[in-house]
Amino acid sequence: MHGVPLTEQVVEAVRRDPGASALPHLLPYVNVPWVEGGEARPMPEEVLAKAVFPSGRPLPPSLRSWLAYDTSLLERYGWFTPDGGFAPRSIDQVVGDEMGDFWAEPFAWLSGHFPECFVLPGGSDSRRILAVTEPDEEGEYPVLALDLDDMPYLGIMYPGFDVYLADTAGLLELGERQTYTDLIDHATYGPRMRRHAVQCFAGETCVEYPFEFAPVYEQLHPGQGQVAGRGRASR
Repeated sequence: MHGVPLTEQVVEAVRRDPGASALPHLLPYVNVPWVEGGEARPMPEEVLAKAVFPSGRPLPPSLRSWLAYDTSLLERYGWFTPDGGFAPRSIDQVVGDEMGDFWAEPFAWLSGHFPECFVLPGGSDSRRILAVTEPDEEGEYPVLALDLDDMPYLGIMYPGFDVYLADTAGLLELGERQTYTDLIDHATYGPRMRRHAVQCFAGETCVEYPFEFAPVYEQLHPGQGQVAGRGRASR
């Protein structure tokens, strides 16, 4: 299952207990309720009907479906401007804001490749990021994992907001992850993951420091060497 049907299942589950934590593994230290205050705040229909990202790219169907139910969760993660528009950041801006300015510079070479990014709930030492790139066959954009624990790392964790949302809600049986990019081999979601791998990382699932040896670095900066992408244990 993909897209809107999958997202609608999440919405139905959240409706039953909107105040429940979206990230129960962080309790009791951090509480991230699906719906703050237990009362959903949908995006007005007339606004949602015309909504696009600042680049002009369309919203993925799953995100449109979720925003029809609630905006409060994403608002807490800085998705919107004061007047209600979308407020994307480039990948290096996200890294700097979330992890500290020191870490932003190593990701600056990807700023034009990932100019529209949005932080999502998830991770402890890591971050989940929706990157507005080329959509897959479902009209969805990839969700990336950012991790700086060992070496700076960015990889494709989910093929779209739909799968991210359903997995976060505990509705999918995806098995225990060994790396962030395990879904690349998944029977249902692997084809979408592989499409994003081509668009995002020149066919690899991730980039890991030193970035100069990544295929996508060679693609964006001709003349540099290449090595295969690597996985990273999720946390």
